[in-house]
Amino acid sequence: MAKNESTRPDTARFIAHGTILRRLSPLATVLVLLLAWHWITDWRLVSRILIPPPAAVLEAFTQAMVDGTLARHTTTTLGEMMVGLLFGVSVGLAIGYAIAKAPLLEYILSPVIVGFQSTPIVAYAPLLIIIFGTGPSSKVVTTAVIVFFPTLVNTIVGIRGVSPRLRDLMRSLNAGRWQVLLKLELPSALPVLLAGLKTSTTLAVIGAVVGEFVGSGSGLGVLVISARSQYDTPLVYVTVLTMTAIALSLYSLVALVEWRVLDWQRRSA
Repeated sequence: MAKNESTRPDTARFIAHGTILRRLSPLATVLVLLLAWHWITDWRLVSRILIPPPAAVLEAFTQAMVDGTLARHTTTTLGEMMVGLLFGVSVGLAIGYAIAKAPLLEYILSPVIVGFQSTPIVAYAPLLIIIFGTGPSSKVVTTAVIVFFPTLVNTIVGIRGVSPRLRDLMRSLNAGRWQVLLKLELPSALPVLLAGLKTSTTLAVIGAVVGEFVGSGSGLGVLVISARSQYDTPLVYVTVLTMTAIALSLYSLVALVEWRVLDWQRRSA
């Protein structure tokens, strides 16, 4: 009895240490990358024109924040990608659910959907600029198009993965269509849907920036082109790191929602 009681604190301590290490591992990775970056530039293993030192990038970041350049362009890109993400995910959920419930639609729509998705976004982005103009609308549509497909596929997989036995049970209880959707299909498919949303959030940044590359007056894509044309490599790094920070923040936000929403699955496991 005493032996079991003595091993419990050790087990709890081991689990706590493992949790702390997992939470600190991303920070450790960032620190290692920063040190490697500093050493590469400090020892001049690569030209500083190609890879500027971290101090130069930090200086460019400070300057861009002080004069408002980074905030202005970031706000533009964020607005475009969030509206496009909302629109693309909503349409993907609706069509994906319809296809999952009516397989005939898959045969009808799949040639168009797959053909459109197989074309690189940089190929049809100019067409969207011609149709919707150089304003925010074309970037919103570009973002919506690029996030549509992963949402569609994950919705189909999630809804079709619902247990047939549970469906039969709901029917035997005379559950309506909305009751089946809200109390069975949505909770069962939620892990797959959230996984698709993680992918969509990272792709949304790509969609908005690619649209800005093709034609726009402001945004992070425009800032990259402007910095590159002026051979301002530190500012290019600042812009790219800002895009990365946006994608990581949105991904982490969805992961947090996933952890909170799916807590009941961990408790029942």
